[in-house]
Amino acid sequence: MQQKIIILDFGSQTTQLIGRRVRELDTFCEIMPYNKFPKDDPSVIGVILSGSPYSVHDPEAFKVDLSQFVGRLPVLGICYGAQFISHTLGGKVEKADSREYGRANLQTVDTTNPLFKGFEQHSQVWMSHGDTITAIPDDFKVIGSTKDVTNAAFWSPSPLGEGRGEAPVWAVQFHPEVFHTSQGKTLLKNFVVDICGSRQEWSAASFVDSTVAELKAQLGNDRVILGLSGGVDSSVAAVLLNKAIGKNLTCIFVDHGMLRKNEFTQVMKDYEVLGLNVIGVDASEKFFGDLAGVTDPEQKRKIIGRDFVEVFNAEAKKITDARWLAQGTIYPDRIESLNITGKVIKSHHNVGGLPKEMHLQLCEPLKWLFKDEVRRVGRQLGMPEHLITRHPFPGPGLAVRILGDITPEKVRILQDADDIYIRGLRDYKVKLSGEEARKVLAAGIPAEMQDGEIEVSLYDQIWQAGAILLSTVRSVGVMGDERTYEHPVALRAVTSTDAMTADWAHLPYDFMARVSNEIINKVRGVNRVCYDISSKPPATIEWE
Repeated sequence: MQQKIIILDFGSQTTQLIGRRVRELDTFCEIMPYNKFPKDDPSVIGVILSGSPYSVHDPEAFKVDLSQFVGRLPVLGICYGAQFISHTLGGKVEKADSREYGRANLQTVDTTNPLFKGFEQHSQVWMSHGDTITAIPDDFKVIGSTKDVTNAAFWSPSPLGEGRGEAPVWAVQFHPEVFHTSQGKTLLKNFVVDICGSRQEWSAASFVDSTVAELKAQLGNDRVILGLSGGVDSSVAAVLLNKAIGKNLTCIFVDHGMLRKNEFTQVMKDYEVLGLNVIGVDASEKFFGDLAGVTDPEQKRKIIGRDFVEVFNAEAKKITDARWLAQGTIYPDRIESLNITGKVIKSHHNVGGLPKEMHLQLCEPLKWLFKDEVRRVGRQLGMPEHLITRHPFPGPGLAVRILGDITPEKVRILQDADDIYIRGLRDYKVKLSGEEARKVLAAGIPAEMQDGEIEVSLYDQIWQAGAILLSTVRSVGVMGDERTYEHPVALRAVTSTDAMTADWAHLPYDFMARVSNEIINKVRGVNRVCYDISSKPPATIEWE
């Protein structure tokens, strides 16, 4: 039986980050709405309560019946989770004199307590709360304090009193899941592995073995259709399904004409090498025709989405014996698609809209994985590294990186500029050491350590990069002693872990100078290159 940690989501922006940290400990976890704790599930070995945007005193605050698990399973409350535990079990939570936000130091820590095993005194933690716990419940003991927060961490070995449950409860007012808490990973490891008893059996290899077996049992000899995008999620899903059912998988790859330069041809070759059965459809003429004269970004997206469904459906109908539709849906897609009240707030960005008369069932082999886990599974399956590390790319493609209406000539200009930029990022190597090198190696990016340093490309350090054509703008330039009046191109590169927030990448000046010069000299229609230094928020990663 696969062990798992249940993370109850009270609406915190960092709930997904808790899940990723638990998975990094080779332990399966499931993020569930605060009011959906799975009763009588013997695989659950511990419970984590997340933070929340609410105060425990708010009328609309999310509440859970702690008796479902307190005393039966080890529990860790984080921020709001800690305050809710205190408030519910008899402590006191009051509005802080000033909002406690940002870095703080644990001035006193009980390192004999299992949660703080291996901790150093005065370690940095990250606070983010407007209320504070001014009194803890009876039978609880303070085990960590900062200068301003006396009850920064507390616990009880018998939270319901002697003889009413032996599983202990811990609560911390800081966020161990965020990077700024220097020993947060140690704290979570102490809880998940040492306290809850995780066997740390969740890995890419175990996932592949178990999922292939499950797919064989689920699908049998049925035929499956999968829509490919060329991205890592759908590609890994395809290889996983191919390993399970082989020739019974048919993939459809639609070219809407706004992919990167030569991408359709290159991706089709990659899929051939992987042994996939892929139908490639060049539908660019239809897409360009329907987009003619359209300038509104949302309208562009709707037209491309509608046309994609029509083209995909037309091909899917030809496979008359298909019974399943497979998608590369990953865990964050599913979490973001439902808020903790169960209402849809964001639709899956995968293939949709198949006619009901096709009666296709849905198969999502990656539905439990985070993006970094998808990449590890891809490496386990032996996929080419350039497919695994490929940056996210918008479904509408370059259409949302061209300001204004879409024409084949504008796409040609942007493809050429983007190709120079992306190739440049791949070719430019940098040397890293210390914490920067550790992060790259932890992400699974192939690199060899020599004299304490590793060498990687700029591309592998960046979450997402691309060029944007400002086709609604023209600028004056001089080339060959002649006046030019052509379009600017903006370059975008961001660093991130999950795309929820992103910072602009600080690219080397010599690289920027080289790429700018090459784009202006080689791409007809461009006479100026700019660099976007906006972070998300307030800007988005894409321009449209």
